[in-house]
Amino acid sequence: MAQISTASTSVKHPRSKTRIQQENEERILLAALEVFSQNGFHGATLDRIASAADMSKPNLLYYFKNKEEIHIALLTGLLDVWLAPLREISADGEPTLEIGAYIRRKLESSREFPRESRLFANEILAGAPHIGTFLQTELKQLVDEKAKILQRWIDNGQLAPCDPRHLLFAIWSTTQHYADFSVQVRHVLGLPPGDKSYYTDAAEMLDTLFLGRLMGADDVP
Repeated sequence: MAQISTASTSVKHPRSKTRIQQENEERILLAALEVFSQNGFHGATLDRIASAADMSKPNLLYYFKNKEEIHIALLTGLLDVWLAPLREISADGEPTLEIGAYIRRKLESSREFPRESRLFANEILAGAPHIGTFLQTELKQLVDEKAKILQRWIDNGQLAPCDPRHLLFAIWSTTQHYADFSVQVRHVLGLPPGDKSYYTDAAEMLDTLFLGRLMGADDVP
């Protein structure tokens, strides 16, 4: 997951933006990302976002007319990069190598961009009011496309039988857990805030969990 970009956001200035305008929009969005990821949409306020951005509320409202517009701008900037790891699964690759690489890409996204992951999770938990169309169109189409690749590998005997879509759901839930529930993970492991050393062990465990099952237990190194 790449850092949120303001390039595709729709705000009050459709013409070319000055450098200061671009910097202020980015500043607002980064502050909002922190506030939304910690408090969810309903718990976030314009006052909190303005404070986190170190600017006045009237100044913030010059760039975004309300909290919802900021939230939608963040999500819009996130969707393409959220899909990127899945898009990279190649039908021409070796099945377990492709799946293993996908698991590592998802874990890397969780490690590098936990706030973005929580923003997305909070939107889904709220019923996806702002990205429901995306889930039904772009995401579904991409999942259907990759599920066909996985099913072909299964039919060819290259992977153990399973439901391809539920395999993807399981990978999402396990990899994104380390971002969305990082506090729980650190407390249980006895690690200090900011310590992400557990991602190495997580990658090894998920390889064993998924690839061991897909390859067959006897084939696991």
